[in-house]
Amino acid sequence: MRIKKQEAVDHEYLKTLCILLFCIGNVEDTVLIWQAKRKNQDTGSYIDVQLLCGAGYEKTVTYLEQKDGDQVREQLNYLRQCEPYDFVDFSKEEWVSYYKQYYEEP
Repeated sequence: MRIKKQEAVDHEYLKTLCILLFCIGNVEDTVLIWQAKRKNQDTGSYIDVQLLCGAGYEKTVTYLEQKDGDQVREQLNYLRQCEPYDFVDFSKEEWVSYYKQYYEEP
């Protein structure tokens, strides 16, 4: 039971770090967030795809198009598949607001 509880805490830390990188908005951090998202099945589910685009969807795609590697191609394909569903009217400000409310003390 203690191990499961610690895993949940670790997952929350990882998600929080990804949110912080998203808020900072450096396009280069998309690769770090992608690595976190692909760590395992759980992280793939709870790290929102929108967190990959703290610099904006178009800027992130352009950045990835200029890089090489299997991991980058995989991330680029994933973002393109998600675009029609997860990036309609994408607003970084709205996502930041959502996370502020999520982490706010009741």
